[in-house]
Amino acid sequence: MPPIRTLLVDDEPLARRRLVQLLTDTPDFEVSGECRNGREALAALQAGPAVDVVFLDVQMPDMSGVQVLQQLGNQPLPYIVFVTAYDQYTLQAFEAHAVDYLLKPIDPDRFQRCLTHIRHLQARQQPASMLPLGEQQEAPAGATQLLVKQQGRYYFVATQQVQYLEARGNYVTVHADGQQHLIRTTLSQLAQRLAPHTFLRVHRSLVVNTDYVKELRPWNRGEYVLTLHDGTHLLTSRSYGANLQLFLQRFAL
Repeated sequence: MPPIRTLLVDDEPLARRRLVQLLTDTPDFEVSGECRNGREALAALQAGPAVDVVFLDVQMPDMSGVQVLQQLGNQPLPYIVFVTAYDQYTLQAFEAHAVDYLLKPIDPDRFQRCLTHIRHLQARQQPASMLPLGEQQEAPAGATQLLVKQQGRYYFVATQQVQYLEARGNYVTVHADGQQHLIRTTLSQLAQRLAPHTFLRVHRSLVVNTDYVKELRPWNRGEYVLTLHDGTHLLTSRSYGANLQLFLQRFAL
């Protein structure tokens, strides 16, 4: 498989160097070019689809990263990952159809999760324009993070920390790491964003992360009580009994 061609755009040389360092140990990504400002980035992207992904600084002196994308209009775009030191640009990034958003200084583990996300998109050959990060849109199955809006700010919750999801009318309550987060979406839409091998629909109103299931106990006519490692009890429904049986078959001897 050819390497994922990558363009780095940042007016700070040290920031570009940091990205190069982070990409050094990832042979499936190839740095195809670097741009020092928005105008260089615009020219490079207008020249054609020579790259697969762009790490694009939001705040640059001549033209912001968002303005670069606005100048491109409806032109097909590579995957866009916004990079910035200021989280107030998050909403603009989502509206500009970014597939991810990194805050400086870039955390290496967070960066690797971003690369994994891009690999999934590339493998599925999904156009970037079809995959905005906004919470109203569907992300690819196996997303590693969920976007949560609370009190005017946006933040991410790692899916590996999610114990279960609970439908609440037009919202879904995400139970993760002892906290609860509300996302305005349906349970079905949110479940489509998660790895089906890990997240199991057990009730019309419940999706559970099977990594957190400690015990299953038969309850009544095909229903089960699931006990999570923290002591939480969840009741499954007969309507989703087939899902539970398929899950149990993974462990059959």
